[in-house]
Amino acid sequence: MSQSEERFTTYLKYETLEDLLKVIVYSAQSALGLTPMLYYINYNNQQILFILTGAGGGIIINYIVQNERPSKKFIELKRLSGEFSFVDSIGTDTQSLYVPIIKIEKSTLKFPI
Repeated sequence: MSQSEERFTTYLKYETLEDLLKVIVYSAQSALGLTPMLYYINYNNQQILFILTGAGGGIIINYIVQNERPSKKFIELKRLSGEFSFVDSIGTDTQSLYVPIIKIEKSTLKFPI
């Protein structure tokens, strides 16, 4: 990443996965209705879940460091309550978002951890 790209990248670290998932619920309820992708990477032997968002021409990386890697392929995220659970497949609950967890093997991102 060049120096100019780094100046426009903001990292936001969350205390809990629940807080990170609130960003997804908020984004899905926006006028555009976009649901960010949830990525997983083993970075320096730490398990990181993150989403990418943008504002004002920059990149915002919202992330959390977890104790273990995700055991399922999706997160079922209830739109109204914000409750979530890890699931193996997309379900039929129309009040839930089913967010895929995308495993990243390698990245140029440099997490500030």
